[in-house]
Amino acid sequence: MTAAVRGPGAAGALVQLRDVHFAYPTENRRRARPFAVAGLDLEIHAGEMVSVIGPNSAGKTTLIRLLTRVLRPTSGEIFLDGRSLATLGAAELARQVAVVPQDLPSAFPFTVEQLVLMGRFPFAPHRYFESPEDMDIARDAMAATGVLPLAGSAVDTLSGGERQRAILARALAQRPRLLVLDEPTAHLDLRYQAECAALLARLNREEGVTVLLVSHDLDLAAHLSHRLVLLVDGCVARAGTPHEVLDAAALEAAFGCRVLVERVGEDGRPVVRMAWRDTEGRDARTPSC
Repeated sequence: MTAAVRGPGAAGALVQLRDVHFAYPTENRRRARPFAVAGLDLEIHAGEMVSVIGPNSAGKTTLIRLLTRVLRPTSGEIFLDGRSLATLGAAELARQVAVVPQDLPSAFPFTVEQLVLMGRFPFAPHRYFESPEDMDIARDAMAATGVLPLAGSAVDTLSGGERQRAILARALAQRPRLLVLDEPTAHLDLRYQAECAALLARLNREEGVTVLLVSHDLDLAAHLSHRLVLLVDGCVARAGTPHEVLDAAALEAAFGCRVLVERVGEDGRPVVRMAWRDTEGRDARTPSC
């Protein structure tokens, strides 16, 4: 067995990326420049909720794939709780990190209960049947996400919002230290967006689950997160508190559009609004929340 390599980062850092480089191959290098992550440095501390924001093709999904070892860096190192990610077995990594993707494959012939129980597989990958403890944990996860009444329903018959909550339940059944979510509220209506946000905040606050949230919803990210990471072209353009990152000039440079940032409430929470000129040449903007 390969010895675990300990990382050099600060105490309390659950995730560390040190000078990580990665580039996707391209069949025709004479065409567009292939996307690459170049010299990515990032720390996520235990108990933090961190949101990664940025324009399309900034590297947000690539970051998730690197953290879950779907992709491997061409150079640099990723550490999980001080151990090199490269030294962890697949089951051990799955016991530590759970991912909530945007959706499941279109053909997915399982019930909600079966889907959620898949989250227990890393704890005994060679057995054939779930234990009573597994069943209890799965039921708790389904209850927490509001899909327990759908336990016997086929996943293929669910609405987009129901599917997303079932996927989240599977991740919770893993009892992870790091919960990684890729646009978790994309298919949810306002009620379930609020419930999802409240659930993530509770898991982080009461259970100590470290959360990495990838989101295009800048206001949701700012409301939930201790820190934001703004990615642009595979690099960290800005990182810090929501107040530090959600700066109009920085966002305009990243997204290529006019942006207004207002401070609301007693704590001066930043709210992001887009601005443009309408067909009659008048200034228009999205309403504040």
